[in-house]
Amino acid sequence: MENNLAKDRLRTAVSQFGVTRLIIAGFLLALFVIAPFVGVDVVGQVTNIINRFSWNAVLVLAMVPMVHSGCGLNFGLPLGIISGLLGATLSLQLGFTGMPSFLMAIVIATPFAFLLGGGYGWLLNKIKGGEMMVATYVGFSSVAFMCMMWLLLPYSNPTMVWGLSGKGLRTTISLEGYYDKALSKLLQINIGKLSIPTGALAFFALLAFLMWAFLHTKTGTAMTAVGSNPDFAKASGISIDRTRMLSVVMSTWLAAVGILVYEQGFGFIQLYMAPFNMALPAVSAILIGGASVNKASILNVVIGTFLFQGLVTMTPTVMNSMFHMDMSEVIRVIVSQGMILYALTRKTEGSK
Repeated sequence: MENNLAKDRLRTAVSQFGVTRLIIAGFLLALFVIAPFVGVDVVGQVTNIINRFSWNAVLVLAMVPMVHSGCGLNFGLPLGIISGLLGATLSLQLGFTGMPSFLMAIVIATPFAFLLGGGYGWLLNKIKGGEMMVATYVGFSSVAFMCMMWLLLPYSNPTMVWGLSGKGLRTTISLEGYYDKALSKLLQINIGKLSIPTGALAFFALLAFLMWAFLHTKTGTAMTAVGSNPDFAKASGISIDRTRMLSVVMSTWLAAVGILVYEQGFGFIQLYMAPFNMALPAVSAILIGGASVNKASILNVVIGTFLFQGLVTMTPTVMNSMFHMDMSEVIRVIVSQGMILYALTRKTEGSK
């Protein structure tokens, strides 16, 4: 009797956590166990995973509002990223440095995010049912359009423009002297080789808490109702189009802030085709974390981002040390794209 009860509890625990996440977590744990035996610095890799988590978590969090409102997974994330890039480049152009340049980048990016998010939300309201397909085209086309604009916009900061012509933004812009590690070095904790970017983690925790609090307000509950049962929401007097548009604007703004957090940790602004595929890892991470196309939680964001970044960081390092071949980038691409493919084929599944 006790054995049956224990088995039932185990099955329930596995079901709640999810078989997919259990397999990925087990593989990641196996990599950590193998790492010391092949000469990998485990503490250094843990630091890398924590850093990468702090860079990417806000971008994954941007998926939550659109999932709740029934707009699906935000493949149009590049729109928000472009808003953030405009905020970043204009902040540098205006000469802000240090933490003020990061804060000013958020302030400048906000109206762009509201404008682009509003237009994006209006479009998605016109094509209900095909949001994710149209969002993909919107995201890709916006990146292509901005490839021209980065060359044509009248920037003049010598650290950003091409040296010979004196105009047109460079492909990669260093943030040294601006907001490089502005959050990561804030209240940073160093324990031996282990380095914890407390400021960046606290910033994500603040945004995650605000998102959780919003979803428990009257408006947030209405947003969830629209995503779960549009007919019931409409009968309750909720404006479906307005609620969906609000979720899209929120998602776009979070993506704008997310790319700024990513840049301050990475140390560079990357333009032109760099935002092209940034939606796929974020979508994959939240799906691996247990979200579905109409249900997502903050816990899904945390678990998914940690598992995804953990595998992307650990797998190439351990494989290189095992086989003594410099194939880190090839392995990284195979693992990341493999997880994206697996996550997208499981997009209808989620934690119950």
